[in-house]
Amino acid sequence: MGGYSRNHHANSLRAKSSRLQIFALFALALFSLTALLLFKVDQTRTVAGHNLEPTPWHLFPPKQFNDGSRYTRTSKIIECSYLTCRRHSSSIIQKPRDSSQQSPNSLPACPSFFRWIHQDLEPWKKSRISVSTLMEARQFAAFRVTIVGGRLYADFYYACVQSRAMFTIWGLLQLLRRYPGLVPDVDLMFDCMDRPVLNRTVYSGTNRPPPPLFRYCTTKGHFDIPFPDWSFWGWPEVNIENWDDEFRSIKQGSQATPWTKKWPRAYWKGNPDVDSPVREELMRCNHSRFWGAQIMRQNWLEEARGGFEQSKLSNQCKHRYKIYAEGFAWSVSLKYILSCGSLTLIIAPQYEDFFSRGLAPRENYWPIYPTTDLCRSIKFAVDWGNRNPSEAGTIGRGGQDFMEELPMDRVYDYMFHLINEYSKLQDFKPFPPSSAQEVCMESLLCYADPKQREFLEKSTASPSSSYPCTLPPADRDIISSWIQKRQKIISDLQKQEKMRAM
Repeated sequence: MGGYSRNHHANSLRAKSSRLQIFALFALALFSLTALLLFKVDQTRTVAGHNLEPTPWHLFPPKQFNDGSRYTRTSKIIECSYLTCRRHSSSIIQKPRDSSQQSPNSLPACPSFFRWIHQDLEPWKKSRISVSTLMEARQFAAFRVTIVGGRLYADFYYACVQSRAMFTIWGLLQLLRRYPGLVPDVDLMFDCMDRPVLNRTVYSGTNRPPPPLFRYCTTKGHFDIPFPDWSFWGWPEVNIENWDDEFRSIKQGSQATPWTKKWPRAYWKGNPDVDSPVREELMRCNHSRFWGAQIMRQNWLEEARGGFEQSKLSNQCKHRYKIYAEGFAWSVSLKYILSCGSLTLIIAPQYEDFFSRGLAPRENYWPIYPTTDLCRSIKFAVDWGNRNPSEAGTIGRGGQDFMEELPMDRVYDYMFHLINEYSKLQDFKPFPPSSAQEVCMESLLCYADPKQREFLEKSTASPSSSYPCTLPPADRDIISSWIQKRQKIISDLQKQEKMRAM
């Protein structure tokens, strides 16, 4: 009996020890898996800006997230980045239903400024775009977008200010939704900050092409490729709706006061504290009697606290003249200013976005190129308009008409043709890098806060029943004639201003 008891006790100890070992191994495995998962989450860079530093070429305060506990944050990143797109994976929607009945001749012609697409991509026409050329742009990019088989993959390098990255990528997802099955496979680098960086002088006289980099604006001296900016889908931080809704609201507001009843002064409201010499100089012109101008400082923090009641764009169309002044670079405000139907006074722009190159002076706006003093040039334009109210009103309506002919349908057409022509220059088959994550509408909405989500959902595109408009062919002579005509009109106005000042 004693031997049996000792053996039984020994066996019991061995069994208990074995269970403890199994439990210890399980606990170790669970701990290791948790540590690995946390490490993975800490390395996951998201469309909202998690685990990303601000762009070093344009610093801004690091993003702060109110994700709650570490567990909540981890759960959200796992859910949004790794599970959502798989759960909502759906087959690609069919191409436009009536596409088989459409011939190129039956499609509407794109606006003439679409011809600039060929000009923007000309640097790569002969050399084409290789993987190595693409990767040269990596040092200037905030993120990389790869589209394969109608699915979008994003590799994030740096955070973008506010929600620019989120709304830009949302725009690309809406393009895929609007033209399902038509958007080609493509691989591109994108910078979401303001100023272009690919200076033409750096690459002139060399045998190598510049790296291809998409951004919101360019200049005559840069190779950066202009692309529609994030605000076309909304700008929640300043309470601006998507472009179709905002234009409709602004136009309605502009009609509340007839042209003859509008205040015969020039109006500007904005933020001068953005390292913009022209805006700083503009602040001197705030005198309605001396310079015919009302210049107002915009404080967005105060506006946010007041519910943006004083910054509604539809309430800023009460003047006959509205001023556009560039900020740190180009400004998204141009499209809203033109939409008022007031005579837009554009002050010597250095930067160009994708549509502004289609604007014609004295047809869509009045160019301000100061010969001596900015305030005097503004007064000259205001005095001319008040002496010629009918012509001034016609030019103002010309600017509004130009923007009305650029609804989101046409914005998507521009995006499509730019990406389509760009894809033809790639000499490789795009494939998402291992560091990229698939981004779908559901995963992006998963990261959006309540206000962002509201703005994003309002800008959701519907699948088109037809093909995009017809892209005009490349023609450098036509573009040269536009530039020469613009320069002549500007030169003539400068001469008139000088003569009147004598």
